[in-house]
Amino acid sequence: MRKILAAVACALMLGTALCGCGGSANRSYKDGTYTGKSAVYSGDEEGNGNGYGEVTITVQDNKITACEFKTYEENGTLKDDAYGKIDGEIKNQDYYNKAQKAIKGSEEYAKAIIGKSDPGEVDSISGATYSYNQFTDAVLDALDKAAE
Repeated sequence: MRKILAAVACALMLGTALCGCGGSANRSYKDGTYTGKSAVYSGDEEGNGNGYGEVTITVQDNKITACEFKTYEENGTLKDDAYGKIDGEIKNQDYYNKAQKAIKGSEEYAKAIIGKSDPGEVDSISGATYSYNQFTDAVLDALDKAAE
């Protein structure tokens, strides 16, 4: 009997939680330009995935028509062509290549959201998963500001 009650309680909680997840595609947005920021990720034990993302989107007719996405170290340093270097030098080529792949992925996410209104419609890129999470968080933050 306890198992049945527990199963029913879990089903009710799940159903309630899913009802609130209408998705951003079901919302209406005001035309304009909005900025959003992701949560700050502290990264894993190897230092991967640290920092945060910021996005600036332009919304017109309920769709994103322009997007700029940048990622930053936890201390606010922009992740750019120097990202992955140590003391200004490439001391570990593999690490640098991975860091730069994440930067390229960030650029692709910004392109892929054009014409959409839900970051869930953008596919994650292998090697840029942390950037994807930051991108999604930042876009949702900006869309919350644009919501009518």
